[in-house]
Parts: sequence; C-alpha cells; structure tokens
Amino acid sequence: MARWEPGARERLVGAAVDLFIEQGYDATTVAQIAERAGVTKSTFFRHFPDKRELLVAGQEALSTLLAAGIAEAPEEATPLEAVAAGLERVSGAMTSFNRDLGPRIKAAVAASAELQERDALKRVGMAVAMSDALVARGVPDPTAHLAAELGVLAFKRGYAEWSETDRHVDATLATYTGRALEELRAASAGLG
Repeated sequence: MARWEPGARERLVGAAVDLFIEQGYDATTVAQIAERAGVTKSTFFRHFPDKRELLVAGQEALSTLLAAGIAEAPEEATPLEAVAAGLERVSGAMTSFNRDLGPRIKAAVAASAELQERDALKRVGMAVAMSDALVARGVPDPTAHLAAELGVLAFKRGYAEWSETDRHVDATLATYTGRALEELRAASAGLG
C-alpha cells in the first residue's frame, strides 16, 4: 500500500458506497473501506470520524458554496433568483466524480435507514444555509425558508437527473438545477 497517494478522500467515499451497495451499510467496516480504497485505517480516520460521515462528506463545503452564491447574487435579485445563483455556484464545483457517484449513492441510501436519515440531515443543512443567506439579504423569514426548500428540491432533482443522464450530453449540473427550480416555481404558482 502506498504511503500517500492523491485522492484518498474520494477513493474512500467511492469504496464505501460500493461496499454499502454490495454488502449493506451495517455489514461494512472501516477496515474494509480502507482496504478497498487502498489506504490505511489511520488515513480513513484522518478524513472521517466514522463511516456514518462518508455520505455527508462535503456537506459543509456544499452549504458554504450555496450561501456564497446567494450572498453574491445581484442586489435586485428575487429570493428565487438568489437561490438560482447559489445553485449555479455549487454546480461549478461538481466534477465527473460527483456525477458518477450519484446513482451509486442513491442505491446505497435506498438500502439503509441510517443512510436515509443522514441524507435527510444533509438536506436540512443545505436548507438552513440557504435560508440564513437569504435572511442576511433582507428576505423575510417565511419567504427565505420557502425559497431555500425549493432550492433543496431543485438541487436534489437536478443532481439526480444530471447524474443519471448519458455522459455524452454536454449539459452542466447548473442546467439541470436551473430547470428544476423553474419547474418548481411554476408548480408552486398552481398551489393557489
């Protein structure tokens, strides 16, 4: 095993997701994840406190990017336009690794109640980050919360479609999240 290779964090996440799919979350150990990723257990623990944290890896960065995009939106932007700016900002940080990981994460989460709970907490964290950023822009609290929840739904729907689309389609994640946000905006207008 090499002492140090770049990309250990990504390899750990990929190895964990694959093992969760193959043998289940509960049956997968940190040692197995580290071995599959080609690193030591101590390297695992330098990146993650435990296996529960693997699928929320990057949540803080994701929330930070969403909030920064909202904060940097033009002053005259509506709450949903600011959310769209946040979605665009985070989309720029997503790579082919994130795209390839999407369907695998979906399968792993679907098979584990604990991972479903972690995934729900991740969405809550994203909503809080967006809502706080909107409130900081002067958006009233109920409006900020609603716009943030629509942003979370748009990200979830857009990411799922982007990660499951043929790789030859040259559309960015921002294209999918933007389209999802517009669909949700139209749907919310019909609520009455």
